[in-house]
Amino acid sequence: MKLGLIGLPGAGKTTLFEALTQTRLDAAQRRESRVGTVHVPDQRVDRLSALYKPRKTTYAQVVYLLPAMADRVQDKAREQTIWTQVRDCDALLHVIRHFQGVDGRAPSLVADFQAIDQELMLSDLVVVEKRLERLAMDQKRGKKPDAEEMALLEQCAVHLNNETPLRRFAELAGARLLRGYAFLSAKPCLVLYNNADEDDALPAQGLPEGSAQCLAIRGKLEQELGQMSAEEARAFLAAFDIQASAMDRVIHASYSLLGRISFFTVGEDEVRAWTIQAGTAAVDAAEVIHSDIKKGFIRAEVLAYDDLMAAGTYAEARKQAKVRLEGKTYEVRDGDIVHFRFNV
Repeated sequence: MKLGLIGLPGAGKTTLFEALTQTRLDAAQRRESRVGTVHVPDQRVDRLSALYKPRKTTYAQVVYLLPAMADRVQDKAREQTIWTQVRDCDALLHVIRHFQGVDGRAPSLVADFQAIDQELMLSDLVVVEKRLERLAMDQKRGKKPDAEEMALLEQCAVHLNNETPLRRFAELAGARLLRGYAFLSAKPCLVLYNNADEDDALPAQGLPEGSAQCLAIRGKLEQELGQMSAEEARAFLAAFDIQASAMDRVIHASYSLLGRISFFTVGEDEVRAWTIQAGTAAVDAAEVIHSDIKKGFIRAEVLAYDDLMAAGTYAEARKQAKVRLEGKTYEVRDGDIVHFRFNV
């Protein structure tokens, strides 16, 4: 899962990137695009690892992209390059300043959100119009365009010209023929209000309902937390009454936003978490591990995590008839422990 951090200059994107990735960037690095990979905290993986004592434990991973934001007035060409960088992200984390600016400016939440959202829509509109022009030219040369693709693009053009992001239209945003365009305004968006140290609440008057999912994050505090040892972090969390770190909350919200779940494979060699889309069939979940497993799929041996913990061992869970054999169409559930039987 890859998440791109966007927002206006001064919103605190770098601060939050450092908090989420538990890194510290120097002055030179802050001028460049950065990528950070973090393990997804999961107590289920911890407990499975303690049970099996494998040689290797592998957590699911999240990749954060921090593009080097351009000067929005003087460097429009570079700005388009920045939007190109985040096109391959699964979702966008839109950071909005919710603290007093260094120049005394009060937060302007709606205006700041709309400023970036309009840029995303404009970038998409440029792509749509260029493609429609190309299809029209092909049509004049006698080449018949894909009528469905053309109709979908025309729908996109209408919405974008009306300054409505494509994420508002789930069926259109998820259309198979449009996936290759990676439209920015179609991507799921999680708004992160970057609050002052003493403020842990969502703003009383935030974005209009339906604009995006929102979380309140105390960026500077979380940045400090990311540099601490585990013992120091526990004391820090207690002192500031932080129930869960920004990294944990953002990951949890991102999984929910994208409809992602985790299943597990276990054994003496490795305990591993795998991330898939909710509703994924067993045969397709097998491909996440290796294409050969999908190709030679026979059955999936499935045990729910909670059932294993209640039984104490896999053998005992089998005795209790908690282990099931499932076919290709079985929809893998969050927390399933799966052993794929296959033959290639």
